[in-house]
Amino acid sequence: MIILGIDPGSAIVGFAVIKKPKNKYEKPKVIDFGCILAEKSQLAPKRLKTIYNEINKLIKKHRPDIISVESLYFFKNLKTAIPVSQSKGVILLAAANKNIPVFEFTPLQVKMTVAGYGRAEKKQVQEMTKKLLDISGFNLRENGRHKDDATDALGVALCAIHRDLLFK
Repeated sequence: MIILGIDPGSAIVGFAVIKKPKNKYEKPKVIDFGCILAEKSQLAPKRLKTIYNEINKLIKKHRPDIISVESLYFFKNLKTAIPVSQSKGVILLAAANKNIPVFEFTPLQVKMTVAGYGRAEKKQVQEMTKKLLDISGFNLRENGRHKDDATDALGVALCAIHRDLLFK
């Protein structure tokens, strides 16, 4: 089973593709991860089209069985919440067009699942993500300044497996 994890953003969308192991003693294998970059200077319709097209390319390339998306649980600023919600909307549309089930997780659920503590710091979650996944062949530092978005997506993908959604 292939899971596409997504950390939506208005201009940077983290993504991760992992494969569920055959048994519970193996680690999920990372197939791909990175970021979709849409120009912040572009108007919203153009950015959303870029995100939509890139999500479709990922779906076509990896053929995920499910998509796991981080949901907006709270926001500090309405100005950022609306663009992120729009981005999430085009992600959900891409999934719906391909009939791929979507599961949503709050940041608190992801932290709880990956680090065992809902208020874990980002660094703790990233370290646990590395320990829980088979990331052979990948270097988490290669994503440069956008590595947080990509590693967040790894955690979101991992959350789908550890929440037993795939076993029901």
